[in-house]
Amino acid sequence: MLNTTLYSSDSNPGARPLIIAPGLFGSARNWTAIAKRLSADRPVIALDMRNHGDSFWDDDHSYEAMAGDIAEVIEANGGVADVLGHSMGGKAAMTLALTRPERVEHLIVADIAPENYDHGDNHTALIEAMQEMDISDLTSRSTADERLGEQVFDPGTRAFLLQSLVLRDGPPRWKFNLAALKANMDGILGWPETLEGKQFDGPTLFLSGADSHYVQPEMHERIRGFFPQARFEEVDNAGHWLHAEKPREFEADVARFLNSAS
Repeated sequence: MLNTTLYSSDSNPGARPLIIAPGLFGSARNWTAIAKRLSADRPVIALDMRNHGDSFWDDDHSYEAMAGDIAEVIEANGGVADVLGHSMGGKAAMTLALTRPERVEHLIVADIAPENYDHGDNHTALIEAMQEMDISDLTSRSTADERLGEQVFDPGTRAFLLQSLVLRDGPPRWKFNLAALKANMDGILGWPETLEGKQFDGPTLFLSGADSHYVQPEMHERIRGFFPQARFEEVDNAGHWLHAEKPREFEADVARFLNSAS
């Protein structure tokens, strides 16, 4: 089963849990502050997706497989959950809702749509930068940042990736199955054809960054074909990483949706 981090709720420990499925290169650790705050009203379970963090590695990184992983966590935690997924995790959450709707009560999709995207070169370049970087003798994160900076110029991106570089407890290593992620990049950017014609009729929120291009108004009709109850909201002054750029606003929107849809 996936590696999970549970944030118990003191006020409502028996409530239906909220599952958080991070995006590509993300992990449960990246969601710590948000998960803690959202656990004021319900238990929250943050995931390391397969080939990420402390979860298992596998050559299969399809959305069908990732949806099955999330379903297994839900089955071990009461059988039904609310599910929040960002980017890659959002596509996995949508796949779960469309194929196993009995497991999902409310669905929140953060800044992604059921579409094929074409920016794979950017992600592949990051993977190759990590693969080519010599980490064998690293002892400090500042040196790691200098080396990664030779190919990854944005300091925010470097800081995000370096959260998954382990420098203790053995030889330095990335907490990513970089080979599998690179081999599956077309599928990660795509949308499974097998889901065409399926619907999830539960309450669904598509929450996007106002400055992001991932969810455009012209996509709304197609989205409603899959999710007839879809609502669309935006977080102002935020891009694709809306939960990191505007965490308090993001949390408030998520909590409001879950509380109003309950």
